[in-house]
Amino acid sequence: MDNNLPLGRREMIARRLDEGQAVVANVLAAEFDVSEDVIRRDLRNLAAEGRCRRVYGGALPLSAPSTPINQRIGESEERKHALAAAAVGLIAPGEMIFIDSGSTNLALVPLLPDGIAVVTNSVVIAGALQARGTIVTYMIGGKVDAQVGGCVDAGAVQALGQFNIDRAFLGACAVSGEEGIGAFYADDAAFKRAAIEVSRHSVVMATSDKLDSRTHFRIAPLDRITHLVLEHDAAVLAPALMAQIGQRVILARPPA
Repeated sequence: MDNNLPLGRREMIARRLDEGQAVVANVLAAEFDVSEDVIRRDLRNLAAEGRCRRVYGGALPLSAPSTPINQRIGESEERKHALAAAAVGLIAPGEMIFIDSGSTNLALVPLLPDGIAVVTNSVVIAGALQARGTIVTYMIGGKVDAQVGGCVDAGAVQALGQFNIDRAFLGACAVSGEEGIGAFYADDAAFKRAAIEVSRHSVVMATSDKLDSRTHFRIAPLDRITHLVLEHDAAVLAPALMAQIGQRVILARPPA
């Protein structure tokens, strides 16, 4: 690597951030064979340009309104699979679980044990469950929201109230120690709040780009979430958040 080309190095880092990846300063320093001070300077410059958010030990991508679900499927598959593999062990035999719409939650489907029942508001997740053919599935109906990838209107909230859920796997667009978990859209946030109310336990799987970020609509404070399943680098990127969560956090293994 030619370290006399700082702009080239900086653009490579920026490209990863643009793709939704969090970056860690000491890892980048080893990769590019430069000091951590050099990397921190790169990250400061990128933050000044509005291309990332600085956090302790590295940087996170900027939070942006969610793209339609069809665009998110297939993005960062290894990272989402690692989260799902860490979360699936929470499910007890015979439980009825709720799986919220979202591409990260979709990664749960091939790992689910037989003998459980699944409630979902996601068209894509319901289709994947039917393709498995071994899990009883209940579909929450209503108008399908193209951005969310599922049903979150008033009819969906009413239908959700008919169930006693053991464990809800919720999607979240932001995870913050101060503001809890958030969503980009009001109807989606209201639906997720309803899911928490009918569930004994709630689980949020979140990629590192969602940490210490905020959205316009609050779902719930962190103390309403039973478990947070985060990526392996969460302790470096968001130490204050990790300290607040304590034993309720489960860290995924690094993606293959």
